[in-house]
Amino acid sequence: MLQRIAIWPVILIALLCSCLLLGEVYIMLQELIKQLPDNRTNSIFIWNNQTNSISTQDCLLYSSFILLIVVSVLYSVAFLVGLPANILALWVLIFHTEKIPSTILLINLTVLDVLVLLMLPFRITYHFAGNDWFFSESLCRLVMALIYGSMYGSMLCLAFISIDRYIALVHPYSALTLRSHRTSLAMSVSLWVVVLLTMMLQVFFQMAFSPPFSTNIALCYDAPLSFFFPFLGLLLFFPPLLVILFCHGTVLKTLLVRGHRYFHAACLTALVLLVFFACFLPNIIILLLYLTNGNCDLIVPYVVSLAFSCFGPCIDPFIYNYVSDDFRGKVLRVLCCCRAGQQVSSNNSGIHLSSSSQSRNTLLSKFWGQMNFFYLCQEV
Repeated sequence: MLQRIAIWPVILIALLCSCLLLGEVYIMLQELIKQLPDNRTNSIFIWNNQTNSISTQDCLLYSSFILLIVVSVLYSVAFLVGLPANILALWVLIFHTEKIPSTILLINLTVLDVLVLLMLPFRITYHFAGNDWFFSESLCRLVMALIYGSMYGSMLCLAFISIDRYIALVHPYSALTLRSHRTSLAMSVSLWVVVLLTMMLQVFFQMAFSPPFSTNIALCYDAPLSFFFPFLGLLLFFPPLLVILFCHGTVLKTLLVRGHRYFHAACLTALVLLVFFACFLPNIIILLLYLTNGNCDLIVPYVVSLAFSCFGPCIDPFIYNYVSDDFRGKVLRVLCCCRAGQQVSSNNSGIHLSSSSQSRNTLLSKFWGQMNFFYLCQEV
């Protein structure tokens, strides 16, 4: 049973690729038809020759230093650090960790992070080339759909993880029934349904085009109709944000009340909240402000905030996996090839309660020791 659960992310990735290939076929047919009655799909800003209120060239070229240096460096650091860390974490989670519910959710999160990071070389090449997309228009759609779909999916997955932590730490007795493989499987299926729908919706919009002031370059930018990104921002960011705030806030309060021995765990919980806000909130706020006001001055902050958002997938494996001594030990065993096959830590073994007379603090410590989240408070 556990081995079947271990390979299902690979099956989901195969289904994802199949759906994206179908989307590519649709895009190619759409390009052949070319029945665009107006120029709305060619506009990231209001491109109107009769309007002089916005300098299109200034808006689209931004600042060469920011795009060619700062943004490219940010993407490069996120890619070089995040991709190896996530791939190694994914290998350990799938093949060397017991498939408890929290592990299933962490596998989902890591797969989504890998998808985001795999798309970054295209963005790096694009910015280093002076904002010139020399790949196909279809590939531009695919790259942006994967980036945004996986990014919004990771937000939803973080919300599910926060619910799992909330149940385990705040309601440990209820966790015996609520934190099950069936629950984690239901969360995983709903997560990937949302991700696939988001990606499929995005590939239907044209995203690569030549600006009116130059026919020598092709821009690749997220420029669908104006309703689309606010819809995604509101529907796929703010509900997970509220869930994460409530769950992690309650967990943080519970840990602080429990005493000084949980102080380190409380600090890590606060760090999770800080990383989420720092990585995702600026991009969403700037995007919504721009689409509401159409202010050209917001485009540079938006491009930089999008690059910072990619640090979320880069940081996730460190605050959810590598912070654990147990997980780092598994990583060392994998890297040193000292053991073959699955290694299951005794600290991650299933919890069997002998009687209902065990105290709430004992239950809390055992659940905390079971989780891949921190692995810090494991004393019974």
